[in-house]
Amino acid sequence: MDVFISTVEISCAAVALIYLWKLLNWVWFTPKKLEKILRQQGFNGNSYKLFYGDFKEIRSIAKEAVSKPMNFSNDIAPRAIPIYHQTCKRYGEKSFTWFGPKPAINITEPEMIREITSKNYVFLKPTGNPFGKMLAKGVALYETDKWAKHRKLINPAFHVQKLKHMVPAFHVSTADMLKKWDELVPDGGSCEVDVWPGLQTMTSDVISRTAFGSSYEEGTKIFQLQREQVERIIEAGRHMPVPGWLPTKNNRRLKEIVAEVESRVLGIINKRMKAMEAGEPSMDDLLGILLESNAKEMREHGNASGMTIEEVMEECKVFYFAGQETSASLLVWTMILLSKHQDWQDRARDEVLQVFGKGKPDYQELNQLKIMNMILNESLRVYTPGATLGRFTHSEANFGKYKIPAGVQLVLPVLAVHHDTRLWGDDATSFKPERFAEGVSKATQGQPKFIPFGSGPRICIGQNFAMLEAKLAMVMILQNYSFKLSPSYAHAPHALITLQPQYGAHLILTKL
Repeated sequence: MDVFISTVEISCAAVALIYLWKLLNWVWFTPKKLEKILRQQGFNGNSYKLFYGDFKEIRSIAKEAVSKPMNFSNDIAPRAIPIYHQTCKRYGEKSFTWFGPKPAINITEPEMIREITSKNYVFLKPTGNPFGKMLAKGVALYETDKWAKHRKLINPAFHVQKLKHMVPAFHVSTADMLKKWDELVPDGGSCEVDVWPGLQTMTSDVISRTAFGSSYEEGTKIFQLQREQVERIIEAGRHMPVPGWLPTKNNRRLKEIVAEVESRVLGIINKRMKAMEAGEPSMDDLLGILLESNAKEMREHGNASGMTIEEVMEECKVFYFAGQETSASLLVWTMILLSKHQDWQDRARDEVLQVFGKGKPDYQELNQLKIMNMILNESLRVYTPGATLGRFTHSEANFGKYKIPAGVQLVLPVLAVHHDTRLWGDDATSFKPERFAEGVSKATQGQPKFIPFGSGPRICIGQNFAMLEAKLAMVMILQNYSFKLSPSYAHAPHALITLQPQYGAHLILTKL
């Protein structure tokens, strides 16, 4: 018996030592090894602090950055990407930050960014915040072969011929927003309006109509839940990661949100599938096209080649969130910039009236708007909706002259690239749409320095959708209103997944 007890004790002690070694390796030995390798290659940053890394400093910097509005300026990096800005200010561009025991290096060289984003089977999306996948997975987060399969199945929904049929839905949603503004602004008069909530509602309505053939009201609760989810995920990301299974107040609420969002989205999908099974014609919206594409793939190559209902649901969650956020961000900053630069607002309106008059825009004529294209591209450059991209090395990887070991995050600060004076000149933060007078290719001179929708194989699948929606919305706004900044406008760009105005966008609208 004593021998048996001794054997058990030795086994338990051995197991305990193994787990202790793994813990020490995770929180100390591996981070210190990675730090040494990065410093040898010229990267600099704070010395690693056991377990926490730079989390306390990150939280302090982030909190201070958004504590008050800034004077109106397009030099927004200190407020929009404060961690990157402060790290580079202290250590230079070849710098790193500690997110707990994982280092994240900053990559600002356009050619290196192009190399990293082009090797999508090597540099994968970071696992990051454990709650991030709760928001939406789908093609946005899937990797390698699974990503390729989903991208293939989703592509038909964003084909240019399909987008043409979505213009009427864009028009109805924008007209609804303008009707609400009309109720606030007297005929021939002016009124202060916070346009940000209206733009969010309008872009949400667009997604509901184009993705699911339903009105905004059916999707209202989903949008509200997802916005709360984002706020909670962002706040959680400023602290040390807490395992999702721990019954904290935040964890419980996030799980409740996930369950309700999935229930509502699944309800929409099941309703559509029952209609299809009953022989009703397929609807020409994103969900209908996706279900048709999925069914065709399974007929031709077997069930394993298609998506499960749960995977379709995840793609719908991506439609809901990403489709609304990017468009709303682009539109609000375009309106703010045109409020500040009345000359460009006048030029855009003159072009709109010359092409459409007060008539209803159509797809072909929207493509003739040269000045509008210039303005939207410059808005995307100066106020990039997605201020950063992230990648992760799951195994040792090479790019440029660097050999980066496994376990290192790569931060690609898109906003910093768009504001780089070496790439765009001394006036890089100035709003100058004339940069794009001869198109994007001429403006970039072949360099990958304009990447508002990312680059490489994983470039945003919905970029044409977002640009068409923004173009039509701006046409209709310019046809009906002139606008300028209100004295109560507070300039406060805030990166909450996408770049948003923290205190809204208070403009003086004048009905034309």
